[in-house]
Amino acid sequence: MEEEDIPFVYEIERLSFPNPWHESTFLGEIQNQPISFPFVIVHSQQKKVIGYIILWHIRDEVQINNIAIHPDFRRKGIGEAVMRKVLDQMAREKAKFVFLEVRPSNIAAFSLYRKLGFKVLGIRKDYYTHPREDALLLGLHLNQ
Repeated sequence: MEEEDIPFVYEIERLSFPNPWHESTFLGEIQNQPISFPFVIVHSQQKKVIGYIILWHIRDEVQINNIAIHPDFRRKGIGEAVMRKVLDQMAREKAKFVFLEVRPSNIAAFSLYRKLGFKVLGIRKDYYTHPREDALLLGLHLNQ
């Protein structure tokens, strides 16, 4: 992700989440490298940003902070392909554990994470706002 990608990423963010991150948050993620790894997903034919993923890789742990695909490109396997690629890359980089939070009401995301092998580790009470909702804390041990 580069600074010039932020308007496109922010549009996807606003279309995807009821309480979107601010544009300055994305800039902060770009500036927080080498801990933060913000990536955009570019449609190969249309040459436009259709999604993004932001993760932190600290020692042998990975926190997936955010992933979103533009609504026009959902349900095509793009999110799953991106997650699989990221998990494979993190395993190659010797990460041992990946975790993330998800709204229980986000059935599509929760189903994808379960399909990828994530397990529920716990609940973060009142984690989300707009609307207020707990978060499921999910984790995955990567095979070395």
